[in-house]
Amino acid sequence: MRFPLLKTFQAAALFGALALAPAVQAQNATFTDQQKQAIGDVVREYLIKNPEVLAEAISELEKRQAEAQQTAQAGAVKETKQTLLNAPHSYVTGNPSGDVTLVEFFDYNCGYCKKALADVQTLMKADPKLRVVLKDFPVLGPDSVEASRVALAVKNQLQGQKLFDYHVKVLETRGRVGGERAMAVAKEMGVDIAKLQKDMESPEQRAALQENMALGDKLNLTGTPAFIIGEVVIPGAVGVEPLKQVVDNVRTCGKATCG
Repeated sequence: MRFPLLKTFQAAALFGALALAPAVQAQNATFTDQQKQAIGDVVREYLIKNPEVLAEAISELEKRQAEAQQTAQAGAVKETKQTLLNAPHSYVTGNPSGDVTLVEFFDYNCGYCKKALADVQTLMKADPKLRVVLKDFPVLGPDSVEASRVALAVKNQLQGQKLFDYHVKVLETRGRVGGERAMAVAKEMGVDIAKLQKDMESPEQRAALQENMALGDKLNLTGTPAFIIGEVVIPGAVGVEPLKQVVDNVRTCGKATCG
């Protein structure tokens, strides 16, 4: 059967097989059941003969979704900039007065965070003007939450390089990291455990962790590590060079991409 709107619906198929365009859907309400069946058969036949259309449509959809997410995240970064960069409970390492800040959201049980640790250390060593802010974002279960609670309380007793050394030792732990392991490392480094346990129960400590989790949600972070440099969110352990490039761009033109 040759349907008069064949070419029209072949064109509509280019935009995906899951739904027709809104205008077509509205028009579809006036079709008979036989016509609707004919349209469905035409679209199905076209997609079977041209399956690459689906791949193109999916690719375009993913591109648009990524662009929309980047735009939304850039807005969220701008809105939360002060908390991202200067929250009093964050770990600040590298150069505290640096001209560019790299923020990392991490989880002590994240294998990719362990991998990214070397990247962050390399960046700090090569760039004396880089300021690094580390934010506990325990999304991998109760063990991660307990480890972060200990680590946030440790900040009351360790500062500067000693605090970063503590962070490294906990993150480099093999196997699962929980409160017990995080506390054992603290004890090894001379932390007063009685004071640590008291600090862990303080309202300030709980509020700090809640703030980090709320920030992650606001930024639509779906995992760790996640880096924020300038106005962009960079998910995953992407390696040294991509991070360095964005840092250089922000330093040069104030944006993640210089055009």
